[in-house]
Amino acid sequence: MLQIVVFSVLFAIGLAQVKPHFRYTMLNALESLSEVMFKFTNVIMYLAPFAVGGAIAYTLAEMGFGVLINLLKLLLTLYGALLAFILLVLLPIALAARVPLKKFIGAVAEPVSLAFATASSEAALPKAMKAMEAIGVPRKIVSFVMPTGYSFNLDGTTLYLALAAIFVAQAAKIELPFGTQLIMLFTLMLTSKGVAGVARASLVILSGTVASFNLPDWPIAVILGIDALMDMGRTSVNVIGNCLATVVIARWEGEFDDHFDPSTLVEDEQVAEMPMGHG
Repeated sequence: MLQIVVFSVLFAIGLAQVKPHFRYTMLNALESLSEVMFKFTNVIMYLAPFAVGGAIAYTLAEMGFGVLINLLKLLLTLYGALLAFILLVLLPIALAARVPLKKFIGAVAEPVSLAFATASSEAALPKAMKAMEAIGVPRKIVSFVMPTGYSFNLDGTTLYLALAAIFVAQAAKIELPFGTQLIMLFTLMLTSKGVAGVARASLVILSGTVASFNLPDWPIAVILGIDALMDMGRTSVNVIGNCLATVVIARWEGEFDDHFDPSTLVEDEQVAEMPMGHG
């Protein structure tokens, strides 16, 4: 994903330097491809429940019902950590940036609910982008910050990976010094970039990280059974963090409109969708 992001930035720089005719042709083609891929993601999500059911069945068959207690503790610890992160990190940032909390919460409610239900950041991306525009963030900021944040600003995923790595060590009865835990945390912060675009990619990142620290990988198969439940929470926090980052950047640049009327945005979209006449 990092290579794709770098390529996209360089491609955009080159695109900005060509003649308008070539530029708009390419932009229209890429936008059409983007819409198709969003629909493609929706189709895939219909099959996800069957995969989750198979993973849970495998875990119970291999490890027995006793493992559910430890998995429940891990699940509750993750949701507690995510809640603490929202209250102790994201909320102070929102207050410092003078984000209108009532309007912001109302705007992110639908994309966060969608992210929680589908456990897919990509499924919530179109809704989140439109929601941020509706509360006064300019489209140019939304279209840059939101997709970039999906590669570089994965708060919930990083928290999950850190907890899961410690769970693997504890399941294997291996003591990790505090310094090693910090190094592991920083490693996960770097290697987790871009996992929002690939389903269950966090498990691949986790496997590579625990192997580099000489930890066994068999506990990861146990985590797989409840990974979907944890994915719902961490994906929701990813969406909240990216939406907040969009508003903060808009406020920082002096572009945030506190008195923006969402009805004008709807009217603009309706005008854009009207067929052009031949007169």
